[in-house]
Amino acid sequence: MLPLSSRIAFLVFAAVTGSLGVWGFYRLYRRIARGRADTELRFDGLPARIGAALVTTLTQSRTFKKRPVVGLFHSFIFYGFVFYVLVNGVDALEGFLPLEIKPENMLSSSYLFLADVFSFLVLLGVIALVVRRFLLPSRRDFRFNARTMLHENVKLGRISRDSLIVSAFILFHVGSRAIGAAAKVAIDGRDSFQPFASLLSDWVPAQYAEALRVFGFWGALGSVLAFLAYFPYTKHVHIFMAPLKYTVARKATSGVMPPVELNLEVEGDLGVGAKMLEDLSWPRMLDAYACIQCNRCQDVCPASSTGKSLSPAALEINKRMELNTLGSAFELGAPSPRPLLQFALSAEAAWACTTCGACVEVCPVGDEQMFDILDVRRQQVMIEGEFPQQLQTAFRGMERAQNPWGINKAKRLDWAEGLRVPTTDEKPTPDVLYWVGCAASYDPSAQKTARAFVQLLDQAGVDFAVLGKRECCTGDSARRAGNEVLYRQLAEENVTTLNEVKPKLIVASCPHCMNAIGKEYAQIGGDYTVVHHTEYLEGLVSAGRLAPTPSTETVTYHDPCYLGRHNGVYDAPRNLLHILSNDVVELPRSKENSFCCGAGGAQFWKEEEEGNERISDNRFREAQGALASAEHEKVLAVGCPFCKSMLGSTPLKGATDDVTIKDVAEILLEGVLRAKGMAASPAVVSAPETAPVAVAPSLQTPVVAVIPHEPLIVPEQASPEVIAAPVAERKKWAPKAASPTPVVEAAPVPEAVPERKKWQPKKVEGTQVAPAVVDVPTVEPPIVERKKWTPKKSDPV
Repeated sequence: MLPLSSRIAFLVFAAVTGSLGVWGFYRLYRRIARGRADTELRFDGLPARIGAALVTTLTQSRTFKKRPVVGLFHSFIFYGFVFYVLVNGVDALEGFLPLEIKPENMLSSSYLFLADVFSFLVLLGVIALVVRRFLLPSRRDFRFNARTMLHENVKLGRISRDSLIVSAFILFHVGSRAIGAAAKVAIDGRDSFQPFASLLSDWVPAQYAEALRVFGFWGALGSVLAFLAYFPYTKHVHIFMAPLKYTVARKATSGVMPPVELNLEVEGDLGVGAKMLEDLSWPRMLDAYACIQCNRCQDVCPASSTGKSLSPAALEINKRMELNTLGSAFELGAPSPRPLLQFALSAEAAWACTTCGACVEVCPVGDEQMFDILDVRRQQVMIEGEFPQQLQTAFRGMERAQNPWGINKAKRLDWAEGLRVPTTDEKPTPDVLYWVGCAASYDPSAQKTARAFVQLLDQAGVDFAVLGKRECCTGDSARRAGNEVLYRQLAEENVTTLNEVKPKLIVASCPHCMNAIGKEYAQIGGDYTVVHHTEYLEGLVSAGRLAPTPSTETVTYHDPCYLGRHNGVYDAPRNLLHILSNDVVELPRSKENSFCCGAGGAQFWKEEEEGNERISDNRFREAQGALASAEHEKVLAVGCPFCKSMLGSTPLKGATDDVTIKDVAEILLEGVLRAKGMAASPAVVSAPETAPVAVAPSLQTPVVAVIPHEPLIVPEQASPEVIAAPVAERKKWAPKAASPTPVVEAAPVPEAVPERKKWQPKKVEGTQVAPAVVDVPTVEPPIVERKKWTPKKSDPV
């Protein structure tokens, strides 16, 4: 027990530091509360939420993802601190009461043993992580791309300073306790239940043992109290914020954007989008404090991995740095001093996101970085009118022709030329409604998938139909590009149509359509059962309605983000491929760890931001490596029309012909026809091929222009029946800075389409921006003929 004077001093010190700590946490709460009200339920079923949060926290299951060794050292610290709650409480009682814990029974012996072991493990964990962070310069975990926008405090080294302070506190706190325990063992004699303290006691001089015991008490408990005042401003606050984030986690998958209420009555305020910090919902203000600054999200981000300016980690770190600089005025309701695009991320970074969801999936604390970016896009598109010019073409196509290609809606069923494909007008109550999607309706490459799929349905005797001309774009690209109003127009039209048709089951060959109809349409009154075509085909094969013969091809499978990570469909396509080939290999990054093709988040409709290489090249190179040792034909199987187009048109693919890219449905049809002794159907393999694409001169050369996706290539021979827009080589997109160079305003758009403000990101102070680029006048593309599908006689019908 401590002397009376020490006890009084300790209580006074505890009162002062405790008050400062409570005030700091209260300020932290007020900052988080400045965020908008969330549109999703965050506290429903609270007991179950708390239970799930405790399980996730105590098992450290998310921390072990990707980095098991680092997770192990982190678990030493975490479990040590959990037990140290009890240790600090017992030590405080021993200081104020005539109480002394000795190894006299199983309970006290177990307590002393665990306290001793965890003291050693915490010190080991901290030292290991400090060495990793500061003495292993080859690690990329704590670095950012040169193009990434960083908060001023990050540039000043506040991350490293904070890490050093927190590490020093832990070492001093636990080290002091260990010294105190060693001094006590030196006084009382060696204890087999405290091997670490007994080892340290050999270095404790007998004459100083009592003084070191008192030092151990003050050093351990006093450091905890002193740290309370600083604690709310450090990254270490995640020890409380992470469990809270688990408790209020979204129930929807990462593929479902939070619902919004559009306010169309007030000009300039639609009620959506984020310009300032306080425009983000409060759970995403909480994200900033839950973030542990591990940079795992940056590691898996396709944009960051290919040298672009986007870093999901920097976004959250920048948010916290800014929040920690704001005073009480912000906490009491004053607006934050500057927009998100001036400190959190650049405009270029906001448009580099592919919405693959990898950052959300890998985050150990469940942060929602992707939705911050999408809210910034909404603000930029719907309020500021600031977006990449190429998206204007896609928006206009969706507005006028209800598809981003801008092709006449009357041609939506031309892909089925020569096949038996009934519409719901002809067959009002089919067992299966096949949602074709815009890609399979207008993209020659995706048309192969649609034609293969309907022929498989025919082979299996499935009662199916399509909407035909009644089908329109789901609006997925519009929503991910920030145009919520356009998405809502398209989605509501589809919901009206589907509610009239009342489909029993919808099968989609596009994961983006599947996700929008099956998950997001429920937000606006559309409740449907939707499956991917690989899931449905797996059922037909399992039921014996399709009986394919395997081939000698070596096959690897690319998991589409919107099928796998966002919707959890991993097994169905693989089960089919293992039936269709005797040689199936996995890509190094597969299933939930799959790498994006680069098309998601409306990237398909615009050029890729400046970086070291294309995302699609990065992924295709991985596929080439996985198939390198194959002795027979090499096939990269896909389950998404956009993945097929991106990987099939990437420059690296254009430089080689050793890998063939096919949809799983195409491979299955070949297997079914092979089993029947028939050759592959010309209707499946004779669709117009893609035109050549520009090839990057070097992987070290920044690639900035995605010229030509397959859907936009028009064959030379075309018939007058089909309307399509040709694709000219597109300009490199770069944020524009203020410059004396005159900028040509866009010419008035024909017809009654309102003129859009041209894309010109505003210059952000303290960042480097590219020189101004003169925009060419915006004009309507000329009408070009598209070749009509003409099947050969050998086509099975």
